[in-house]
Amino acid sequence: MAGISSYGGYIPRYRLNRMLIYGAMGWINPVTITNAQGEKAVANFDEDSVTLAVAAGTDCLAGFDRGAVDGVYFASTTAPYKERQNANIVAGALSARDDIRTADFGGSLKAGTTALLAAVEAIAAGNASSMMVCAADCRLGKMGTSQEMIFGDAGAAFLVSDKDVIAEFKGSYSLAYDFVDHFRGAFAQFDRQWEDRWIRDLGFTDFIPQAVAGLCAKYSLQPGDFAKVVYPCYYSGARRSIDNKIGLTPEQVQEDMLGVIGDSGAAQPLVMLAKALEDARPGDKILLVGYGSGCDTLYFEVTDKIAELAPRRGISGSLAIRTDLDNYAKYLVWRRMVPADIGMRGEEDQWTRWSLVWRNSRVVLGMQGNKCTECGTQAYPPQKICVNPDCNAVGRFEPVYVSDKGGKIFSFTSDMLAATPNPPAIYGNVEINDGGKVQLDFTDCALEDLAVSKAVDFSFRLKYYDPKRDISFYFWKAIPAREEVA
Repeated sequence: MAGISSYGGYIPRYRLNRMLIYGAMGWINPVTITNAQGEKAVANFDEDSVTLAVAAGTDCLAGFDRGAVDGVYFASTTAPYKERQNANIVAGALSARDDIRTADFGGSLKAGTTALLAAVEAIAAGNASSMMVCAADCRLGKMGTSQEMIFGDAGAAFLVSDKDVIAEFKGSYSLAYDFVDHFRGAFAQFDRQWEDRWIRDLGFTDFIPQAVAGLCAKYSLQPGDFAKVVYPCYYSGARRSIDNKIGLTPEQVQEDMLGVIGDSGAAQPLVMLAKALEDARPGDKILLVGYGSGCDTLYFEVTDKIAELAPRRGISGSLAIRTDLDNYAKYLVWRRMVPADIGMRGEEDQWTRWSLVWRNSRVVLGMQGNKCTECGTQAYPPQKICVNPDCNAVGRFEPVYVSDKGGKIFSFTSDMLAATPNPPAIYGNVEINDGGKVQLDFTDCALEDLAVSKAVDFSFRLKYYDPKRDISFYFWKAIPAREEVA
């Protein structure tokens, strides 16, 4: 059977209270007070849709063989590259093989469900045995708009396979409409939308019930047959209208987490699905709806295998790890919405030498080191001569990935003169568990969170952004280790 074998989620650590936004920008558009409740998840300055997808994918793959993944699909409307496959960056960071299928999905808010549908159909057709689907978005609305209030940053990931399936894929139904509610041109930074009434009444309230009715008719089902119905809609009134049209009880409707995350674009239905699977029981039928330029509906049934899936951080665990972002201006600088002077060092050219990157691609993207086959000594960065003084073997190594091994702090410092949009820059040396030492930046922490010998995890992040050439360059950083899910 084809279906979901694992899931993962990632919510950025920082949360911005919406009243801070209103306090700064409410003067230009007072009506935004209607969306000022709660908080939204905000990606750190060194995070984007690619890094969020990698974090969710890492959570999803916990306990699974990464070498068995036959493909990586990445869905986003805010992918950093138009011509460089973003899915390849995600696949490299997840330590996937070279001989796999990769693809980017975008151009619509239902890109996440379309990618998931493509993966389960590939498995069902026998073209692959294990596919990774990652979705993430970091959408921007102009300052003082409802979009700025509503949008939040998040990622979700699913391992789709024909083995140990926790949610069996039972069928799908799709609608395709060139319905222009939200739109963004090729060179636009900010989302634009048509009037709310148009989006709400003709879009969400019409298309979602249509899609649900179409799937139910196709498979001789009733809406009441589903334990959970997952669909995105950030209008609370429209959600009530949709529930009434379909005939759903409050218990059937999956929480959208708008007040604690925000609407995460192409990732939104998958984030909600990951949350639904945290509480699902064998036999539950789940209906997933993706909305945007039409609708995708996917029908799953939870199996007994869900009880055997090892605990993972997921959406709930990620939500529990939070820090207030108490400065609206910092959010604007992090998202490059306003310019800020980060010193003369920030004016230096950031040349990216792609030939060098290619030669070290697995070291950079996958954090690949090596292990001596003579004595078993591990090294990162990889070495040509064994660093064990009692061995010193030459060229006798096998590759080993260290990104999931973690480590401990050997030394650290803070630097107020370094070019960073989040001063001070904090960096130091980290001893990798099982062997190896590397200098890394520390992120998602303050100086007082660090101490020598403290445990750290590794997180795939933006190393730098080159605005002159519009290049996002990625590497690994260290973050203080978080408590594992019980």
